[in-house]
Amino acid sequence: MAEVKLDEMNHMQFDVLREIGNIGAGNATTALSQMLSAKIDMKVPKIDLLEFKELGELIGGAENIVVGILLTLQDDIDGMMMFLVEKKAAKSMVKLLMGGFSTGEDEDFSEMELSAMQEIGNIIAGAYLSSLSALTNMKITSSVPYMAIDMAGAILSVPAIEFGKISDKALLIETEFGDVGEEVNGYFILIPTLESYGQILTSLGL
Repeated sequence: MAEVKLDEMNHMQFDVLREIGNIGAGNATTALSQMLSAKIDMKVPKIDLLEFKELGELIGGAENIVVGILLTLQDDIDGMMMFLVEKKAAKSMVKLLMGGFSTGEDEDFSEMELSAMQEIGNIIAGAYLSSLSALTNMKITSSVPYMAIDMAGAILSVPAIEFGKISDKALLIETEFGDVGEEVNGYFILIPTLESYGQILTSLGL
């Protein structure tokens, strides 16, 4: 199995992780487009390997309110995956799904909106993981997604505490969705264990 040291990852290894991120985000965008019955374009994602402490600043600052969907991964890949979107953008998605019915963007989510956002998160995360599974030919099962609405710093502290002992870096995939009523930035954060990084790369012949 490929031994992975995140600080010493070579260009080829990083390019493969970047391509996995591209395909996963594209798959998730297609699923979102079908779910919302709207044409959604995705700009080429920005992908980077970052320390946990750097993630909050990229998502508008540690105090920025975001909606986060968190899943733990099991079977051939261990770790955690998150999908984060700013509260205002989440409101736009929910409004589209609910045919224009939603509370104001500064108001709290209603029960119906929370349910709709949970479903959007489930679809996006599921599509991302199914493409990762198909690409690597690995079995990946995930926990029931957990949704949180909080400051980015608080949500990001969960994987930092849980996986900080194993790895201090995460693969961040920032993508911009168009035609959701406005530009929406979504953030996929993949945090496999180091052993799982190695298994992913080995499965792809590296």
